Amino acid sequence: MSSLRTGLTAVTVAVLVGATTVATQNTVTAAPAAPTVVRGIAHLNTVVDLPPGVWTTTPLEVTLPRAGTYELDANVRGRLAGVPPVNTYITARLWDATSNTAVADSERLVYQVIDLNPGNAQAGGNATAPISELIHVNGPTTIQLQGIRRDAVGTASVAQIYSDAAGRTSLRYDRVGP
Repeated sequence: MSSLRTGLTAVTVAVLVGATTVATQNTVTAAPAAPTVVRGIAHLNTVVDLPPGVWTTTPLEVTLPRAGTYELDANVRGRLAGVPPVNTYITARLWDATSNTAVADSERLVYQVIDLNPGNAQAGGNATAPISELIHVNGPTTIQLQGIRRDAVGTASVAQIYSDAAGRTSLRYDRVGP
């Protein structure tokens, strides 16, 4: 009986040692690497006058620092005025200055003034339009904000993309994938 008890004790010890070893192996894990955050934002700090019919590059730009997929978000504040009859508008877009191409589908109507009534009282106002796009780049890439003024009827007396204490024009990026 003594040898049976000794044998069972030896098996029990072996099982416990094995279980302890397995438990120890399961609890030892490497900490996951922290993701590298790649994001940034820039603000326009000046007034940009827009001539008619010409895409105008503003000084607002960001540089995507490395290859990957990025979310781009802009808030574009425009100011526009004209004397009737007038139909004028501002469109903005994102421009890939590295490849000299527009970011696909990034054009947005920022603001439009339509006043075809007779009279000489200036009509106008301002508004902010968002631009949100997803872009994949193969290396460092500079993204700029451009604007254009189009006069369909009459001529705008004021056509600007700008920032002030009442509202800012901004451009933000966030790397979301490889």
